[in-house]
Order: sequence, then structure tokens, then C-alpha cells
Amino acid sequence: MDPLLMVQQQIKSALELTNHEPIVYELLAEPKRFYDFMFPVRMDNGSIRLFKGYRSQHNDALGPNKGGLRFHDSVSAEDVKALSAWMTFKCALVGLPYGGGKGGVVVDPKELSPLELERLSRAWVRAFHNEIGQFRDIPAPDVNVNQQVIAWMVDEANIITSSSQNAHFTGKPLDLGGSRGRIQATGYGVSYMVRKAAEKIGLDLQGATASIQGFGNVGSNSAVMLAGWGVKVVAVSDMQCCVHNPEGFDVAALKEYSDAGHPLDEFPGVTVLPRESLFELPVDILVPAALEGAITKDNAKKISCKILCEGANGPTTPEADQILLDKGVFIVPDILANSGGVIVSYFEWSQNLYGHYWDLDMVLFEEEKMMLQAFDLVYEKMTTRNIKNMRLAAFIHAIDRIAEVMKLRGWY
Repeated sequence: MDPLLMVQQQIKSALELTNHEPIVYELLAEPKRFYDFMFPVRMDNGSIRLFKGYRSQHNDALGPNKGGLRFHDSVSAEDVKALSAWMTFKCALVGLPYGGGKGGVVVDPKELSPLELERLSRAWVRAFHNEIGQFRDIPAPDVNVNQQVIAWMVDEANIITSSSQNAHFTGKPLDLGGSRGRIQATGYGVSYMVRKAAEKIGLDLQGATASIQGFGNVGSNSAVMLAGWGVKVVAVSDMQCCVHNPEGFDVAALKEYSDAGHPLDEFPGVTVLPRESLFELPVDILVPAALEGAITKDNAKKISCKILCEGANGPTTPEADQILLDKGVFIVPDILANSGGVIVSYFEWSQNLYGHYWDLDMVLFEEEKMMLQAFDLVYEKMTTRNIKNMRLAAFIHAIDRIAEVMKLRGWY
């Protein structure tokens, strides 16, 4: 499903249960600003190659736009617009002073040399530097963008502005003003939400089983924390395959193996299955932590789990959502479940502005506190309004906050 149509449908469903004026939908259904641009990069052979870039600034009623930048050959305008909208609602839901942003470049970075990747990163900043900044639009890492890419971008922005302002990007290396805990933040946050959902349905995590779709930064860190609480992670998938061990993986060893660049299917003692098989394995907990649109009306019928906690953005289509709800699955929606990343990005931004840096324990404590508070707010709204859908309750709560601020500003 077109991700922009998907988020628009989610907004409509939430607004049907509120008394907001119709203009609220119009203000939220499309980004306030959207940029579609081409920019040149010199390749190692001396040729010039043009790349397509996008940046969506969805809504800045609550504060500057905030959101990731991804390098992927399937990036589209609709993806970027939808992801920026989800970020708006995510920030509103957990109480951050941000609006939603998102960017992308149509490229497979594996096809670039390290020098070409650096030139691409710097060229993106040169092409777009007038629209970003610590109080305007603050990019962060997303798919295929890591701390090194962000470091190059920070350096290029500082060269252009003749300054040393690191707060206009987050997800930086520690030595360049990054925050402790930023790499683990999203995955750990997903785990906090799994634990909270387990409390609500009476599921004992000790001995519970879990499958993780996507074993990148989010999926692997979530798996490590869940395993530390006694959860048996029995299946993991990536772009190539699904690996299965009914006795549960040594997750720390699997993560170390994967982080070293080894394929999952060569990890000792695994049963290798087709990638889609992950959704057919009966487990207590399912964490989709790859790209959007992974769970559809077709594979949702095969899913058998008690908790589905969305580590990715938009992994479940509306049709699949209803199928899972009818099965009694407790769904922790993406705008809540994976908000740990932007929460710790906010901490990083704040630390940069004030020049005072926190230790890891404080970062993780404050992240967990904010996420648990947001979960309780959404769950209370869901129960008091008799809404049997946490996603719907989360959207209502976020839209209520944004609509109130837009009205205060005089936007309608």
C-alpha cells in the first residue's frame, strides 16, 4: 500500500472519533513543505553523476522538524512524505518539542566507494543546507546512514556556515557531540514497550518466545534486551533469509556475528528458512523491525502471536492491522514503540545546545521514563474511550496535541 495513503487513512480514522474541524485533516494530510531536487557528485572515475534527493517537513507547529535521512535505491516521494508525518505524530505523542521531517536519496550505497559515499554526503548538505539547522530541520541517521555519514555532514555544514554548531544533526559520533545510548535507543525502547504490553496481558517474559523481522540496529538491540529478560528469540530474518532455532539463540553472539558482516545463514546451529517464513512461526512476541509495509492482509492471516511491537515505521498495513486485532493481538504501534530513537536524539540536541553531557544510565533512565509515561497515556485513552486499538488511541492523543497548538498559533 502507498505509505502516504496509509498514514492519511490513519489520520482520518482518528479524526472520526474527535470533534476537530475538517481543516485539521487538511493541515496534517500533506507535508507543509516538500523538496524534490537533483544534485551532482563526482565519482572516482572522474565522471559526474546526478542523484535524486527528497526532504519532507511535515508540520512544525510544535517545533523544528526532526527526522532521519536514508540512502536507499527504493526511496520515493510518497515514502518520505509518509515517514515525516509519522514522525510528527511520534514527537507529539511522547511530548517532544518537534515536528516531523524525513529525507532520502535514491542510491544503493553498497555501489559506492568510501570516497564516493563521502562526496555524496557532503554534496547533499551543499544542496540542502539552507533548509536545515538546529532550530529549523534537524536530520538524523536512518536506513544505510551511519555515524560516519552524519560526521561528514556536520563537517560540511560547519564549513558552509563558518561555525561549529553540531546541534543541526543528531546521531553523531560521541567525539563530535553525540549522545551516549543513541545507537541502542530505538531497539531498547521497543523492548520497554514489549515489557509493558506483556504486563497488560499477563504474559511472563521469562521463557516467552519472540521473532525479530530485521536484524539491523533496531532489531538486534531489541533482541539483546529481550533475551536479557529471559525471552527466547527463536527466529530472526534479514533481506536474504530467516534463521530459526526453537531453543532460542545466543542473541549476543548472533549480534556480534552479524555486526562483523557475516551472513545470518552461516551462524552455527541455525535452520535456514525462506525470509517470509518468519511470519508463520507461532511465537508470543513479534517485532517487525525492517521497512514499512512488511505485514499485509496476506501474511497477517498466518501470524500467530500475542504481542506485535512495531520497531519499523509503518510495517503493518490497515487491512493487516484489522486482521490482527480481530485475532486478539496486542499491537504497540510504531509511533509509540520506536519513539526511543527520536527521544534520545532530543537528548543529544539538548546536550549540544547546553554543552552539558549525560552518562549512559541517565540517558536510558530518561528514555524509559518518557516512553512508559506515553504508553500509560495512550492505554488510558484506549480504555476510557473504549477503543480496542492502541494505534487509534495513539493517533487521537497526538492529533489532539498538534491541533491545539495549531489553533493557538492561529493556523485555523
